Amino acid sequence: MPITIHLHKPHKQTTVSFEAELLIDTAAYRLIRAPWTRSRLDLGYVVFEPGDCFYEHYYTERWYAIFELHSADGMLKGWYCNISYPAQFTADAIHSDDLDLDLFVPPDRESLLRLDIDEFETRGVASSDPVAYRAAYAAFDELEQMVHNATPPFDRR
Repeated sequence: MPITIHLHKPHKQTTVSFEAELLIDTAAYRLIRAPWTRSRLDLGYVVFEPGDCFYEHYYTERWYAIFELHSADGMLKGWYCNISYPAQFTADAIHSDDLDLDLFVPPDRESLLRLDIDEFETRGVASSDPVAYRAAYAAFDELEQMVHNATPPFDRR
């Protein structure tokens, strides 16, 4: 079933919207499949390329979304985790408000990268939204524990 994803980046005043295939739909969790249709994007630690496929895990009760990235030939390239407010679901859409923090997990699950911390700290979230601030760092810890324990979706190689 098709669904529209809206990734809001409020502090950058942008929204990325795209169509995806809804694979699992519960009240608190949705799994979607989305092909990478944009041009090649080299982040330095992973490259997104046309033909790559994302399996994106969204939660209404967790402060993150997990994007499992596979190459066009099915090889796991890693997991890109967006630290965000809990997702909001409607009948035909997912809305996710990004907190501008990310965690990248390579396929070997060894060298985890916490990304964009300086940018997050500079925005003053600790004082402007202390609940989100604490939840964001707790999300990092929860995700890293899931990786360490090979908790799904971090159980693949």
